[in-house]
Amino acid sequence: MSQQFVIAPETIIQAYTLGIFPMAEGRNADKIRFFQPDIRGIIPLKDPQIPKKLKRLLRKQPFDIQWNEDFPAVIDGCAAPRSNTNDTWINPMIRRLYISLHKLGFAHSVEAYQEGKLMGGLYGVAIGGAFFGESMFSRVSNASKIALCHLMARLKYGNFKLLDAQFVNDHLLQFGIESIEKKAFQKKLEDAINGDANLKLDIPESIVLHSLWHDNRVTS
Repeated sequence: MSQQFVIAPETIIQAYTLGIFPMAEGRNADKIRFFQPDIRGIIPLKDPQIPKKLKRLLRKQPFDIQWNEDFPAVIDGCAAPRSNTNDTWINPMIRRLYISLHKLGFAHSVEAYQEGKLMGGLYGVAIGGAFFGESMFSRVSNASKIALCHLMARLKYGNFKLLDAQFVNDHLLQFGIESIEKKAFQKKLEDAINGDANLKLDIPESIVLHSLWHDNRVTS
């Protein structure tokens, strides 16, 4: 019987610092692969772009936003079948690795609740002044978008320099996602990794959101 290669959480951290991230080829894949795209998608933090309708919704506070309350539930939500596909790049190995990264203090979840029920959220990895967004999900309209807005606000508030979205997609265009080449991404990554940043999770969401209310670009 062949031995399965075991990947340590520390290996994933090292990969991120080099601009590399892991994915599985499918839900039932027995291994993971590492990727380093030639074109990278990043979401600007200095001047966050928030759609006007979403900004109005943010002010109404439709969700109770929590951080790291139920990380496994968030990753399970991200791995669940969706309307356009039944497969996922989150296999059991990815799940175990990121729960380990969460326990080590590197992986974080942003969670949107209504009446005590998890309705959506996202998770990713923070290293230095860089945050690497991994996946998001919604069970009701706008839950993941609101979670992303809170993530952007907290990253800006905490002096983060880079929000890596890995790939550009239509869903993230409304948040001003930019395409940059590998060489430019590596420079931004190096600067961010060595930066002094903190999520400041002791600061209430209402205060952190002020970083979005001022000096930000609003779209129609």
